[in-house]
Amino acid sequence: MTTKKYAALLRGINVGGAKKVPMAELREVLTGLGLTEVQTYLQSGNAVFTSPEKDPAVLARALERAIEARFGFAVACLVVDGEYLRAVAEACPFPAAELEGKQLHATFLSAQPGEERFAAIDGPAYLPEEYRIGDRVVYLYAPEGLGRSKLGEVLHRPAVFKGIDATTRNWNTVVKLVELTAG
Repeated sequence: MTTKKYAALLRGINVGGAKKVPMAELREVLTGLGLTEVQTYLQSGNAVFTSPEKDPAVLARALERAIEARFGFAVACLVVDGEYLRAVAEACPFPAAELEGKQLHATFLSAQPGEERFAAIDGPAYLPEEYRIGDRVVYLYAPEGLGRSKLGEVLHRPAVFKGIDATTRNWNTVVKLVELTAG
C-alpha cells in the first residue's frame, strides 16, 4: 500500500490564548487516526504525516472531528499534499528568494474563489502591497508584514472567503512545509 505525505493546516489555534491545542496532543490525535510519520511544526497548527488515503478532504474532515472530540471546539483544517505545496511555492508570482519570510504570505483555501470576490478590492490603493490569486491560494506581498498590512485586512474580510475555509502561513513556513512533505 502506497502512502502520501500531507500537511495539515489548522486555522486559528494557539492565537491569543484561544483554542489551545498543544502540539504533543495534536500528534497524539493524528496518530490515533492511523496516520504515520507524524510531525508538527511550530505552535501555530502545522502538522505533517503520511497516509494511504488519497483524498485530502477525507483526512481534513476526520481531523476536524477528532480535534473537536479531543478539545471540545471546532477547528477548520485544510489538508494538502506535498506535490500541491511544491506547486504553490513554484508558482509564487513574487520574488520569494529576494524577500524576507514575513513579507510574503500564502492563504490556503479549501476551494477556488471566483474572481468576482475580489472585484471590489482596489489593488493599486494598497501599493506597495500586492496580492495574486493562484490555485486555491492567495499570495500576499506585505513589505511591513501581515500585522501591519491594510491589504491583508481587506483580503481577510468574511465576504471575500465566505463559505471557503482559509488559513494563512508566512513564506518561511510554506518553505519548511514543502521540505517536510518532500519525497
